[in-house]
Amino acid sequence: MLGVPFDNVTTDQALQAISGMIASRKPHYIATANVDFTALAMYDEDLRRILLDAHLVVCDGMPLVWAARWLGNALPERVAASDLLPKLLAVAEEKNWSVYFLGGKKEVADKAVEVVKEVHPRLKIAGVMSPPFKPLHEMDHAAICADIHTTSPDLLLVSFGCPEEEKWIAMNYQRAGAPVTMGVGATIDFLAGRMQRAPRRMQMIGLEWLYRLLQEPRRLFKRYATDFVVFGLTILKQGWLTQRNKHTTSAAPLSPVPVKASDIQLSSVPELFCPERLDAAEVRVIDHIWMNCLEGPEEGIIIDCGGAQFIDSTGLGLLMRMQKRCRQSGKHLVLACVSPAVLKLLQMTRLNSIFSQATNREEALNKVLNASPTPGPPGTKTVPLMLDWPGAVTTNSVDGLWRGALGVIQNAADARNPVVIDLKGVQLMDSGGLGLMARLKDHACSQHIHLRFTNASPVVHESLRHEHMEYLLAS
Repeated sequence: MLGVPFDNVTTDQALQAISGMIASRKPHYIATANVDFTALAMYDEDLRRILLDAHLVVCDGMPLVWAARWLGNALPERVAASDLLPKLLAVAEEKNWSVYFLGGKKEVADKAVEVVKEVHPRLKIAGVMSPPFKPLHEMDHAAICADIHTTSPDLLLVSFGCPEEEKWIAMNYQRAGAPVTMGVGATIDFLAGRMQRAPRRMQMIGLEWLYRLLQEPRRLFKRYATDFVVFGLTILKQGWLTQRNKHTTSAAPLSPVPVKASDIQLSSVPELFCPERLDAAEVRVIDHIWMNCLEGPEEGIIIDCGGAQFIDSTGLGLLMRMQKRCRQSGKHLVLACVSPAVLKLLQMTRLNSIFSQATNREEALNKVLNASPTPGPPGTKTVPLMLDWPGAVTTNSVDGLWRGALGVIQNAADARNPVVIDLKGVQLMDSGGLGLMARLKDHACSQHIHLRFTNASPVVHESLRHEHMEYLLAS
């Protein structure tokens, strides 16, 4: 919905998924997306990409449940963070998982932990930290992650408020090392008793937002008014785009052509073809076939969208899942010959920038084969874009360096060139600079751009070694 991918899970299924993540011991992050998330993500490309890459996105809002049903791709239930977290803590106590609380005011966080310990006396609290409120680029990410990493929690619960907590998580969940990191927002206030949840009847009829508004009118009125205007108008537009041709387009038979040999030489790159109607019924047939095509060793995959005359939210969800799997496995997905029906929905949901597109199959093949930073076929040239960081890379200089690097990355994205940032002239590097390096790496990766830091000065080497961040110099 509106460019945000939601996982089709119940609360119990979400708990099972979290249990599997913890068992894997690999870092994951979870987002509990509500109407505010979807409205913010319409205009915040970083947040939209964060939600796309999340390992689990649950639907935290009855209006979203109703909208999904209206769009023809119903979600089973609302999975609210304020409902999920108490159940998660109960499971954590039962399975001996440790929990780390990060964020919120110190007195609120301490009270929440106190209440949690009363309800779950055997729950292991790995740590509690309430860093001073600062803009994201001014936070001491290295010190925070070092403390978390030292305590090795199974669950890391972050309460910085949306969208700061999601951006902090995306920047740092790998460094923090917890198997599951989840943004919990105001749920900490509910646990501490600082705020009361709406009566169950108001929750069921989708009026919990009104109850919260009555508790904090000055803080929430403008946000809720903006959210509902943006969400309401845009969801109507998405519904109109996906419904208007639903009954006028002739139904195509449910017989997908999963992979087709092209008339041109496609090397080892598989090519999928969208059916005429990429809707819920068709997705049920082709979903597993398309996903299986991602299991091979190929550099990427091409999806020919030229024949798609109708696409609904389920079809868009399939394209987004394909993109997510490709990003996670280091492959490159290209949409070729995008039809007007698909293009309009991508533009309306602001997902146009998420997908690489090509006007024909030859161009799509070239994009796949040249997406990797490794040397391509003979005749392929990739000229790196260079950027020098002289002097001090500190919290005070982060804003200017961030804007400059973003401009270079954007230019690289247009030409698919790698980016090299030279650090030989850096004489001072603090935690703000280290956070900037990590954030740029993540941003470049989300743009499919190879970014490399080179010629690190002894000062940079020492700063990275001290904070266990040498991985940032890996190419």
